[in-house]
Amino acid sequence: MAVANKPSLDTLGEIFRFAVQRFRAARLAYGHGTTNAHDEAAFLVLEALRLPIDRLDPYLDLRPSAAERARLLTLIDARVSLRLPAPYLVGAAYMHGVRFHADRRALIPRSFIGDMLADGVLPIGDAGRIKHVLDLCTGSGCLAILAALTFPRAHVDGSDLSAGALALARRNVASHRLGDRITLHRGDLFKPLQGKRYDLIVSNPPYIAAGDPHLAQGDLRFEPRSALTDGSADGLDSIRAIVAGASDHLNAGGSLLFEHGYDQAEACRSLLQAAGFGELVSIPDLAGIPRVAGGKIL
Repeated sequence: MAVANKPSLDTLGEIFRFAVQRFRAARLAYGHGTTNAHDEAAFLVLEALRLPIDRLDPYLDLRPSAAERARLLTLIDARVSLRLPAPYLVGAAYMHGVRFHADRRALIPRSFIGDMLADGVLPIGDAGRIKHVLDLCTGSGCLAILAALTFPRAHVDGSDLSAGALALARRNVASHRLGDRITLHRGDLFKPLQGKRYDLIVSNPPYIAAGDPHLAQGDLRFEPRSALTDGSADGLDSIRAIVAGASDHLNAGGSLLFEHGYDQAEACRSLLQAAGFGELVSIPDLAGIPRVAGGKIL
């Protein structure tokens, strides 16, 4: 029987439990804000109805309209049959409670640097001195927006080579009413930013090696390839260019922080040392694997 013809799915609670069952049976992969079928189903049904995503219980007895019910069941079926990531299906993703529009023009918002921005733990010393921030490879604009929220007196530039990603970033900037504090530039890394200097440069650049089989697996196969890999054999060409060019765009005492792959920490440290950066940092993820590197212009 087709999903849309199931007669018993009348309340949001029933639809939610149905989604959990289907997701578990399908053995879906998770990783964009959720880690299991329960949380994925809750996010999907709540966000699809534009309800607050932090609590499901108050809405379990809600009876969606016929159109809402049909939309929910279609989304559940698409998540299973197409394997599309939930943020792309509902057009939104969250980082620390901040909502971003999401679609296939850019990576689904996620970032170790974004986590540190939201938690106020960036290794940059006095945060009060941050007046100018650059987000390289801005994609959806999520890091630029989180930086603007973290440093309320700073102006933030974001650059990206993708016109589609920048269109999505502009939508996110407008949604957060930050158009007076965030300026978006189209171009390759520093090229559209000649003569500009910053107190902080952050980046979540493409760093996956061109031949990595993960590019064709799981959720990564749905995300823009150019945001995941720069086409180099070791995945480090973009990082090389960022480290080499950052000193020309940092004020004295300014910091550079960028994300990298699981096995790239030593190479990134060597690049930073060769470029003259001091006070080098290497920040691990929850599993203890270094995923963010950086340093300061002294």
